[in-house]
Amino acid sequence: MHGSTGYRTILVALAVLCGSPAARADDRTPVRLEEVTVTAEELGRGPFLPDVTDTRILAGKKTAVIDLETQPSILNNNYRQLFAGTPGLVVSEETTPLLSVGYRGLEPHRAQFTQVLKDGVPIHAELFGYPEAYYVPPLQSIDRVEFIHGGAALMYGPQPGGALNFVTKAPPAGTPLAAYTENSFGTDELFSTYTGVGGTAGPLGYLGYVHEREGNGFRQGNSDFEVLGGGTKVVLEPRPDSRLTLTYDEYHEEHGEPGGLTKAVADSDGRDRTTRFHDRFRLERYYGALRYDRDFGEQTRLEFRTFGGHYRRYSKRQDGNVFGGAPTGTTNSIEEQDFYTFGMEPRVRHTYDAFGQEGHALTVGLLSYFADSPREDQRGATPGQDTGSLRNRSERSMQYLSLFAEHLTRLGRLAITPGVRLEHIWQHVTEDVNASKTTVPLGDVDEFDFVPLFGVGAAYDLAGSARAYANLSQGYRPKIFTQAVPTGSGNVVNDDLEPGDSWTFDAGFRGEVAEAIRWDANYFLMRFDNQIGTSGNTVENVGDTRHQGIELSVEADLIRAADRFAGTTWRSHIGSFSPYLALMLLDATFIKGPQDGKTPQYAPQYTLRLGAQYTFQDRVQLALGSTFVDDHFADDANTANRTVPSYKVWDLTGEVRLWKEYVTLLGGINNLFDERYYARIRNDGIDPAYERNLYGGVRVGVKF
Repeated sequence: MHGSTGYRTILVALAVLCGSPAARADDRTPVRLEEVTVTAEELGRGPFLPDVTDTRILAGKKTAVIDLETQPSILNNNYRQLFAGTPGLVVSEETTPLLSVGYRGLEPHRAQFTQVLKDGVPIHAELFGYPEAYYVPPLQSIDRVEFIHGGAALMYGPQPGGALNFVTKAPPAGTPLAAYTENSFGTDELFSTYTGVGGTAGPLGYLGYVHEREGNGFRQGNSDFEVLGGGTKVVLEPRPDSRLTLTYDEYHEEHGEPGGLTKAVADSDGRDRTTRFHDRFRLERYYGALRYDRDFGEQTRLEFRTFGGHYRRYSKRQDGNVFGGAPTGTTNSIEEQDFYTFGMEPRVRHTYDAFGQEGHALTVGLLSYFADSPREDQRGATPGQDTGSLRNRSERSMQYLSLFAEHLTRLGRLAITPGVRLEHIWQHVTEDVNASKTTVPLGDVDEFDFVPLFGVGAAYDLAGSARAYANLSQGYRPKIFTQAVPTGSGNVVNDDLEPGDSWTFDAGFRGEVAEAIRWDANYFLMRFDNQIGTSGNTVENVGDTRHQGIELSVEADLIRAADRFAGTTWRSHIGSFSPYLALMLLDATFIKGPQDGKTPQYAPQYTLRLGAQYTFQDRVQLALGSTFVDDHFADDANTANRTVPSYKVWDLTGEVRLWKEYVTLLGGINNLFDERYYARIRNDGIDPAYERNLYGGVRVGVKF
């Protein structure tokens, strides 16, 4: 069976007692059976996703699995540590709880070019009109993260930056009640608590959690944050071939925005200075999902998801922006956006045998999605005002329908997977009020786009578990709400504005030796044409970019490898030692448009992550990791004050089980060698990254 993540079950056969003469002689003779332990490898635990899993076909695609169960706890959603072994991703680090991650030179702000999902459900504020991922679930609730690179993620959506799928934990099996709580404290009054309760009783499984995280940040003022959230998951299996899963989550977050700095200040002892004392950001999210899974025999599987909820984004920011300095205005701009969304997605996968070959597969489905997103902008009379006079009000809506299909054809060792996705998008934006537009009509746009997208992947099994793969897939990026109807009085939209379109090619080689050494190396080439931006006061297609490079990831459990090749058992005595390396070499440039010849923002020529983890008998876990990033620009114009110098950061984390699985101590030092750096620059200046900070805590778990 190909793929290291498939089920591998060891079955022990018992003698059929009724077939022995002794048993027939005296049926009343008591027989004591030998205890048998049946074990299985859980799906998705390997470094790569299998060819076919649930209703997805992944043959011929570059994939990665980040298993959070095999590493020390990551506190405060430290994404630098989360993506340590995954090349291609560049984290635009900030001290807020929000996520900004770019992919192969695409803009990282709120992961807007990458599809971000939770259990297969999109978690952007709005899928296309406002594709910003403000919410990310607490990592304590996550079992693993699946990453499907680039255009290979076509079955998740058309975004060119691939798909990150956060897979949440399942209810604890084998017990009616299990509970654990994790409480940690750290630098700058950091406090984090996570408590989960769950269990399984017959066909019913349940899991619930509450999470709170807060801190003051290292800036002099207004860098505090607080996260409060919780969720439930109920799983009902009325019969062995069907499952119903219901989830509901709430999330509340608020943080201050202490403002940007100049380079001179950011590089000095005054990098903790605050330039904005009143700017605040608030987020609320209420979301539910229902999923039904049904197996029709061994060959056909149905999945049906329906999801929806309410997302509210609020911000207030002082007017009079100055790069790296205090704002000059005496008023503020208050923005509130609401997102009411609903979607449903049925998928069917059928596997079959044909032409003397096993394992052919077809998956088909559709995603239907609706969003209603009113927006209001106000102007406060003072820098800290929460409400003010109405400036803008608009009604925005989005309807989306996507039909998709993929087919896996096996020809001996060769697997070929063509796919198609037919995109239908209806976008409507109407301005009811705009105080800036006194001489021009208010905006009213009603548009429909139909975009067919195609892709094809191929994989060829070499010796052992080694595999060569290649994928060529299209993608695209429609205009967002503020590009369809700009709010400024002098802004206009070019009449021939086209959606951005892309195609991505990957060709690589990956494999595993003795379940101890794993590698993945590939070349990639991406074209992203007709990118939408603003030139002066005109929203138009501003240019084409080419992104190409090499990615390499290697991980090796050296003690396990030595045991496998020498026939020893050192791993059970001294533990395992696993170094890793993740490297991306990137050449990205504009090849057409006003930025021709320049480098796209957040496209460093190299990103290198390396480190090692030590594990001893599931009792001790220690991880030392580093991130090395080349200098790069934070804007497409490559202006001098938007240069991000190269930096290197080391992190040390660990866990020690004191008493079985009941009591565990955890702790870590982020930015171990106190590197002074920054990885994010915005319009108001440089956002300095956290200096050395420490945390420690305890996790207590019980089962009944």
